[in-house]
Amino acid sequence: MAFSLSNVLKGFTSLGKSTEGSVLGIDIGASSAKIVQLRTSRGAAILETYGEIALGPYGGQAIGKAVKLPPEKIAEAITDVIREANVTAREGGLSIPFSSSLVSVIDLPQTEPEQLKRMIPIEARKYIPIPISEVTLDYFVIPREEGESSAFDRVEAKTPMQAKGQEVLLVAIHNTALRDYQTIAATAALKINFFEIEIFSAVRSSVAHGIAPVLVVDLGAATTKIYVVERGIVRSSHLVSMGGQHMTENLGRSMGWDFEKAERVKRERGLIDSNAYSTDENDKIKTALLSTLTRVFSEVNRVLLSYGQRYNKNVSRVVLAGGGASLPGIAEAAHGSLSAEVGLADPFSHTEVPAFLESVLREIGPGFAVAVGVALRKLKSS
Repeated sequence: MAFSLSNVLKGFTSLGKSTEGSVLGIDIGASSAKIVQLRTSRGAAILETYGEIALGPYGGQAIGKAVKLPPEKIAEAITDVIREANVTAREGGLSIPFSSSLVSVIDLPQTEPEQLKRMIPIEARKYIPIPISEVTLDYFVIPREEGESSAFDRVEAKTPMQAKGQEVLLVAIHNTALRDYQTIAATAALKINFFEIEIFSAVRSSVAHGIAPVLVVDLGAATTKIYVVERGIVRSSHLVSMGGQHMTENLGRSMGWDFEKAERVKRERGLIDSNAYSTDENDKIKTALLSTLTRVFSEVNRVLLSYGQRYNKNVSRVVLAGGGASLPGIAEAAHGSLSAEVGLADPFSHTEVPAFLESVLREIGPGFAVAVGVALRKLKSS
């Protein structure tokens, strides 16, 4: 294979020495592309610049619309945001969408590393619905839990899966996706050192180190990613085919607005009542947006229950990330719907930023979780 995913998983927990110079983290989503430029100074990550550009207009669609663009068009958008954000670095990492990959925890017998290496491609065929030759594989053996426990552990007998064998985190990425991203990087004159599936990037910037399980809800434009992280490892992952675009479409239909107006109102006021609308209109706006969120939260609760049943553990916290998590009022709505503590991702808290930008970066932070996470990996890699 021409592609290498070596350390795509190990890089998540790597805390190696920092490299010199400025680095980029690039996140190409369904409706926008985001870029972050960081550098290190005295062991701290310094935010130098950041930017976001809507992809809809490059495909003749409205801002906020999820679009499928050819690599050359995406490269054009990346080049534009690099210029507008005054980006000076040309080297870094690029995230791969979860929808272009497969992430799964598989149970295998305890075996020697060399034998495991031979077993993985054979076992992977059971989980990957396309020929193995069409994907690039990587895997990581999940360490056994020994001694250290969490207050969220339930006092119950171990499951058969925990009692014997070993768990392996299996990752596969479509080779066509990797080729497309190589084309994007080459066309935009960027040196990409590594590709990383977006969920690992988001976890790095949004989940504090700890032993208790945490569930991340990444609300994108077209899809919502739900995954449970425990001891730095993604233990469970799910994809829901609805996101911010669906909220906008529901709002537009409910109020008789075009997509552009519905998108603007969603971003500006979200679930917060506004004096610009009557009580009835405020209620209709909230109901339209919640029609999508309620379904997402229902799926989150299902994952919480399922994880607890499989691993005999309760998830300690839910973190909301992705552009959809910047919806005004979403944290309060989530608090009322989910059976766990809820917080918003704050990836820029890992960086030093000018004081006057702190409130803005907290507001937009959830949407930059992936881009910041990618840049942090590059800074921390040897």
